[in-house]
Amino acid sequence: MQGKALLRFESPTLTQRMRSMLGVDFYRLFHTPMYYIFLTIAAIIPAMVVSMAGMGGPDGMAQAAPLYTNMWNIIAADTPLYVVRDIGDYANMNMVFIFGGIMVSIFIGHDYRSGYVKQLFTTHAKKLDYMLSKSIVCAFAMACMCGTYLLGGMAGGILAGLDMDVNVGSLLIALLGKAVMSLGWASLYTFINVVLRRYFGVSITLSFILGTGIPIIGAAAILGNTPALNVFLYGASVYACLSSNIFTLLVCVVISCLWAVACNALGTLVLSRSDVY
Repeated sequence: MQGKALLRFESPTLTQRMRSMLGVDFYRLFHTPMYYIFLTIAAIIPAMVVSMAGMGGPDGMAQAAPLYTNMWNIIAADTPLYVVRDIGDYANMNMVFIFGGIMVSIFIGHDYRSGYVKQLFTTHAKKLDYMLSKSIVCAFAMACMCGTYLLGGMAGGILAGLDMDVNVGSLLIALLGKAVMSLGWASLYTFINVVLRRYFGVSITLSFILGTGIPIIGAAAILGNTPALNVFLYGASVYACLSSNIFTLLVCVVISCLWAVACNALGTLVLSRSDVY
């Protein structure tokens, strides 16, 4: 009888706790206008960039050179380009990770401003659960943004009459690779916003800077267009290009998972050793 009583009051497993946390966070995500706003932004930006790129100017002025001749370059460059040569190299699906960083900052910032975190950690003491749940939910949101970005880019490319020739296998791997990178990016942004929870402006600025890849672009300007930069999130995201193969996808999976593990472990440590409010 005593053994049965002990089993009855056994602590919930990680799976049970995560099911509960994820249920709450997904509910909040789907009932937050911000999520749908960012999905829309992710669709509108590439559609505008593709459809407007290269449009002629006023009468008597030379027509601007088009940013793209192939529609799929709005998704990724033809080859990994860690150093930006022109705006066309920069304006691809990696922009989702800029929007995504801002979204994560707002999502987590609201937890602290609304008092949700205080209520949560009063009844749910597992800091790891909070980190994992936020990382997974935000990764899902960014992957969905990749989807709407794709739709917007295709719509703009069709309207602009761009060439649609592509290696379908490489394109699919590039798309999947960038979607996979959402987990690493979301984990990094979650960690940043947990550490800088009292400084919303700083956290959103830092997330924006990292999302643009400016530090890696700067490093590439010195080191050159080297695959060694793939150990960073932006580098691996760039590696997913229109000449991708199965090894490319493997690199994206490994790097994204490593960053996710490291950021969630560090974030849990920060939360457990400091005042989370």
